[in-house]
Amino acid sequence: MGALINGVGGRGARLMLGVLAAAAVLLIAGPALAQVPAVVPPTPTGLQINLGAPGVAGGEASGVMKLTVMLTLMALLPALLMTMTCFTRIIIVFSFLRLALGTQQTPPNQVLIGLSLFLTLFVMAPTLTQIEREAYTPYVEGKMDTTAAMEAGSVPLRTFMLKQTREKDLALFYKVSGQAKPTTVEEVPMVIVIPAFIISELKTAFEIGFLIYIPFLVVDLLVASILMSMGMMMLPPVVISLPFKLLLFIMIDGWALIVGTMIQSFG
Repeated sequence: MGALINGVGGRGARLMLGVLAAAAVLLIAGPALAQVPAVVPPTPTGLQINLGAPGVAGGEASGVMKLTVMLTLMALLPALLMTMTCFTRIIIVFSFLRLALGTQQTPPNQVLIGLSLFLTLFVMAPTLTQIEREAYTPYVEGKMDTTAAMEAGSVPLRTFMLKQTREKDLALFYKVSGQAKPTTVEEVPMVIVIPAFIISELKTAFEIGFLIYIPFLVVDLLVASILMSMGMMMLPPVVISLPFKLLLFIMIDGWALIVGTMIQSFG
């Protein structure tokens, strides 16, 4: 009986010691567990698009709106370059010059287009500077909304185009459209200025091309007449006249003369 009591007492003592040990562990680990920071969800590292707060002027979502405007202008840049700048006149004159010389693909198209682009930038530099100062910079800084920036930027461009546009061409489009003629230049809409400007540029370019063609045509006629008088009718006159035309073009410093004339023609 005593042995049974002693066994029960031993198990009870061991059980009591286990409970006390568990309580001690909880007391020790409790403060440490309380100091474990909460699990913070990971910050996304992918592409984030910020629509931006409403802009200062016009209440636009500045980031998305500016990006849209820039992409639209880049897509329309070739059309704007050919229809609203002096590029059309310059490239047509160079094409007439190459035909008059009879050099086929010399200079190549890439050279003529590159030269025309840089001459266009040179001629349009004052206009582009004014557009940047009055429209682009205020728009980027948030001082002007999209509509106001487009209106401010169109004023210098319209002024440049109207200086190169004939009144007869403007009157033609006013007559076709049935609109009343404006009293001031500022009232002329771009929808009339642009086609009238293109027609005027084409006419001016063809006039310059005709003047370029005349001296080289005279050289061709002289060479053809000499060959016929010598009985050499089977020899193409172009083969003989080409060196003389190149010599004439070099002696008069043709590139400087033509480029300078075209730049001065824009006033």
